[in-house]
Amino acid sequence: MPSPPVEVRVAAFADLDARTFHDLLRLRIDVFVVEQACPYPELDGRDVEPGTRHLWLTRDGDVLAYLRILADPGGVTRIGRVVVAPAARGGGLAGRLMTEALAQVGDRPCVLEAQTHLVRFYAGHGFTVSGADYVEDGIPHTPMRRDA
Repeated sequence: MPSPPVEVRVAAFADLDARTFHDLLRLRIDVFVVEQACPYPELDGRDVEPGTRHLWLTRDGDVLAYLRILADPGGVTRIGRVVVAPAARGGGLAGRLMTEALAQVGDRPCVLEAQTHLVRFYAGHGFTVSGADYVEDGIPHTPMRRDA
């Protein structure tokens, strides 16, 4: 029997129910804080901004992958918190997540702070390095940009 399809979800904070927001935060914390051992303030206030869109992939109600799309000043869109659940990795979900996000972004300029080992992945989605590498929470990062 084939597995159920992966579904795409997009919502503003005001449209998220408590259970969904819990599940999205749990994935983010499980990966960024626990797996990557980076104790940082995961709740930074940007999730609730009116221009923020939460985009995630589910199968049978389970959150498989997530990212958020932020409205930065000057008409620039920022993609962040890109994450795939450990059990769902290796199946192309990160690529599907980025494709869906870029469809939401459209022709607006878009930036992100890539973990440096993922620069080639993001380059495959049209991003180019836009600044010097830096270390944040012990992890090398590279700023990247995608213009219209």
